[in-house]
Formats: sequence, C-alpha cells, structure tokens
Amino acid sequence: LAVQTESVGNEVLPFTRSIAHQSGWQWRIPLQHRVGNGLVYSSRHISDDEATQSLMDNIEGETITEPRLIKFVTGRRRQGWKNNCIALGLASGFIEPLESTSIHLISSGVIRLMQLLSVGGMSQAAIDEYNQATNLELERVRDFIVLHYHVNNRDDSEFWRQCREMEVPKSLVHRIKLFKETGQVFKTENELFRIDSWLQVMLGQGILPHSYHPVANVLTDEQLRTRLSALHSSIKSRVEQLPKHVDFINRYCAIAAKAEEVNT
Repeated sequence: LAVQTESVGNEVLPFTRSIAHQSGWQWRIPLQHRVGNGLVYSSRHISDDEATQSLMDNIEGETITEPRLIKFVTGRRRQGWKNNCIALGLASGFIEPLESTSIHLISSGVIRLMQLLSVGGMSQAAIDEYNQATNLELERVRDFIVLHYHVNNRDDSEFWRQCREMEVPKSLVHRIKLFKETGQVFKTENELFRIDSWLQVMLGQGILPHSYHPVANVLTDEQLRTRLSALHSSIKSRVEQLPKHVDFINRYCAIAAKAEEVNT
C-alpha cells in the first residue's frame, strides 16, 4: 500500500525510516514537498482493509493521495537472457521493496550485458555467464533481505514467529553461522551489500559472535580507546562543518533549477 502526505514541520530528515508492524513493515520517505509512505505486508496474516487502516493510523500530515494497493509475487525468471531477449530490472525478478534494489539491478544488468557483448554476435557461453551471474546476484540480495526477517526477536504476532522459524537458504544459514562462531562477515565479488551492511543487521538484531579475529588483540585496551576517541573527534569535527540537510537541498536545488533555465 502506498500513500502520499503533506510534510509536517520544517526539518527534512536525511533518511528513510523502515518501521516494523505486526504483519510487515512501513516506509516513510521525506521529500522536498511531500512525504512518501507505504506498508508492505503479508496478505496471509492481515486483510487489505486492516492493512489500510494500520497504515492510515501511523502516518503524519494530511493525505495528498488515496492509498494505492500494489500486489506482487516474489521470484525471478529462470533465464534473464534467452535467445535475443534480455530481462532487466523488474522484468527479470522482484524480491520486495525493503532495500530498494531495483535501480541497482537495472544498472548491473546493463553493465554485465555490455561486458559480454561480442562483435561475433550472440554466444551461448556469454548467455550462460550472464544468467549465472544474474542469478547469483539476485540470490545474494535475497539472502540479505531474508536476514532482516529471519533473525528478528519479536514474539507479538504469528507473522514474525513464522519468519523466525522458517527455513532459509543454505547460503544464508552459512553466513549467520560463520558470524556467530567467528565474528567474520565476507563480501563476494560484485555483491551489492557491503560488510558493514551485514554487520549492522546482524548486530542490530542481537546476534553476538562467540569469538573474534586475533588481530583485535594486537592493540591494548588503552590504545583502542585512544584510537576510537580520535576517530570520534574527527567525525564530530567534520559533521559540525556540514550544512543542515534542508539547507543543502534548498541550495542545491536552486542551483540545479537555475542551470536548467540557462540550458532551455
């Protein structure tokens, strides 16, 4: 479900909020002149009318549009490239909106295609490579999104209990086990989500590793405190020199609008 609302207050937050609900999650995206809101939910656990009411009860500001229902089925094509047809972006597959991966998958698909083109025409080997790489990329995205649901600690609804108890891909089971036992997180080639992204979700959901890499013992506790303090001071100093988000947007958009006038 998606609905737009008027902006509330003078401060424009520089981030999107993803808020867990009883049978899914809600997004809140502050823009220059409005706010984008939506609710992604499991229709097996809540009706469309109940979901609409839940969304409308948890938004701020007057609505600009009526709630719009968007149904989707998750999955991917067996072959992204078949004969002389290539599926890009949403045409090749869709998982869900949680990490907003569609634009990235379009870009990576185009780049992959450009790398595999040949003056000799279409090659079956190139097609096979494209499909294999595309499938692997989607599976890595899938694992990261499933991670958000599977390692939850909620016990307030059947939806979240099922997410925690559901069978997940073996590749994700391995990542979780590796982090629990060693504190290690890895990033494969051409994988979208970085190590810090995996760390944020696993630590944020309460997964604490039982061990750690021995390099952490090279520095003493006092040396660690000194380095972390210096890092904190450096970041704080940089942040204090930056403009507020709304000030930057207003100035940048004014410059962009002026440049467009000149070009026209």
